[in-house]
Amino acid sequence: MSQDRELLPFYLLVDVSWSMFGPKIKAVNQIMPELVDALARNPIISDKVRFGLLDFAGTSGVVIPLSDLLDVGTIPPLECRPDGTNYSVAFDQLRATIEADVGQLKADGFRVHRPAVFFVSDGEPQDDTQEWEAAFARLTAYDRTSGDGFAYYPNLIPFAIDQADPRVLIKLVHPPDTMRMFVQQEDANPGQAIAGLAQVLVRSVLKSGSQGAFVIVASGVPGITEITPTEVAGRDDWI
Repeated sequence: MSQDRELLPFYLLVDVSWSMFGPKIKAVNQIMPELVDALARNPIISDKVRFGLLDFAGTSGVVIPLSDLLDVGTIPPLECRPDGTNYSVAFDQLRATIEADVGQLKADGFRVHRPAVFFVSDGEPQDDTQEWEAAFARLTAYDRTSGDGFAYYPNLIPFAIDQADPRVLIKLVHPPDTMRMFVQQEDANPGQAIAGLAQVLVRSVLKSGSQGAFVIVASGVPGITEITPTEVAGRDDWI
């Protein structure tokens, strides 16, 4: 019965602003098929995880609802939109989606692990800093003692590719003491960095499903560099 089952929800939240047009969005569109293929080779793990795909630009939406990906037919491709990068709408959409998804899974009798979100952007947010920081707080702030805030806040792992500013995306690492971010290596192109992201995502989903707890598997992945928040102060190129 579902009451005896635990699920690990994962989300991929992708910037589809116009700057992602071309090779970058094509590379991102390879991620989901790679994940489906990996889960098809590991059907026991597929039974333990759920995955959702969201996009954002000037607006944000759910492309693939949280699902067992082996039950999803055709994977819809992400398409760029001719507007800017708005973090506020992304965080608000993500919060609403997680709240609805986790609430439904709990109502169905599942025990649900804290969601994990892989956040991908190639540029800086164009909405007001105070606005997106407030939206991020609505997504991540929670006080266990009082119960104030969002109890289903996610683990959030940002990936900074191309022109994304690591000094901005480092603020999105959550919880900041346990998660980390990834940055495109200087000698890599965006396509190589996104391929590295795909490896991290697939390996992490498979490992998490096998262990029954969220883990990030990133060793030996080309194209990207793993950064913890405490390392930022020592990076002179980010000052």
